[in-house]
Amino acid sequence: MLALLLALIAAGAAAADGGAGIALRADGRGVNDRGPLALAASLQAGIAPPTPSGQALQAELRHVLRLAAGLSLQTNALLAHERPAGGSGRDASRLNELHAAWDLGAWQLAAGKKVLGWDVGYGYRPNDVVQQEARRVQFGQTPAGRPLLMAEHFDADTAWTLVAVQPGRWPDDVDRQRGAREAALAGRMYRRLGALDLHGFARHGRHTGASAGLALAWVATDELALHTSARAFRRHDGWAMAADATTLASSNPWRQAMRGGGTQWLVGGQWTGGPNLSLLAEAWHDGSALSDEAWRRWGARNAALAALATQPARRRAAAGNLAWQASPLDAPNLRRDNLYLRLAWQPTDWTLSIDALVTPADRGQVVSAALQWRGDRWRVDASLRLFGGPADAVLAQLPLRRSLVLAATLGF
Repeated sequence: MLALLLALIAAGAAAADGGAGIALRADGRGVNDRGPLALAASLQAGIAPPTPSGQALQAELRHVLRLAAGLSLQTNALLAHERPAGGSGRDASRLNELHAAWDLGAWQLAAGKKVLGWDVGYGYRPNDVVQQEARRVQFGQTPAGRPLLMAEHFDADTAWTLVAVQPGRWPDDVDRQRGAREAALAGRMYRRLGALDLHGFARHGRHTGASAGLALAWVATDELALHTSARAFRRHDGWAMAADATTLASSNPWRQAMRGGGTQWLVGGQWTGGPNLSLLAEAWHDGSALSDEAWRRWGARNAALAALATQPARRRAAAGNLAWQASPLDAPNLRRDNLYLRLAWQPTDWTLSIDALVTPADRGQVVSAALQWRGDRWRVDASLRLFGGPADAVLAQLPLRRSLVLAATLGF
């Protein structure tokens, strides 16, 4: 594996329009002793093992093949081998991008797998309706792109983009089109008005229907920039418990289902000044997340299952149902309302940052500290993330209590 990575990196480094990087990463994860998954594991060992610590060796290869008449073929591949603690290694390679691009002056055309992120937020992006990229990751790397067809027209102050996302999935049924896998038509309008950037978005999903949004970014002063984003949607995919579910269900009562309409919005600002300091603050609302009432019912069911687990005859069934209770924890936002703060200090080649995500409804919190050093070719990253809050906070009941990432990356 290492020989193959080095050979591909050498090939990428020799390419006139390409590049490569190799990274060695170690992940240390601490299991939470609170929450439904922890209780399920205490009742029945091995019923739902959490993601273990481990190591990964990765190589990212980027190349642009220039063809005639403005036509090019652009590729980004990730070769990765992961070895979890106590387990055997596995391949985690993927193709991030492979698309043809055609430069026609004011027009740009693209077809294939491409990373296409939209919107202006940092911690969350309501109008990132094509890429739907995971935000606030501990180790940043190129995400996997989306299959699409794209046409874009731009001039000095204006840009229009029209995208067919996942076009090959248009005839598929709904269960094969959840989230970023849904076939859709999406459009974006951008207009620069002096210090103000104006964005307009529209999307029509094959199953979730229409949505529309706006975003603004304003450079108020040399030190202060403000931004906001809002989106309204007709339907959405989200977690729901079966209407006929009992406390001790015979199968997982949680399903991804078509839900109703709602709104998503974000407001934020960034101050940059002082001795290499920057402060970012954002607040956002995600109407696609479970409601406060739904989380109260979730907590009440956890308590009822814990009580049933004290009965020997129901112990095994209660453990299985508690493990299923972790299903809705897999979502971009767990609570609808969120606050986010990030303080960064960047002297020369170093960046030190501390950030916190807080859910006011239950005072849950995720606190992260990160240190990064960048040289001419090397980059070193270290990040520690802690999950906590009161015992009944949703974030305090996630499967992990802490997550540590150490990585060294060599670029070519």
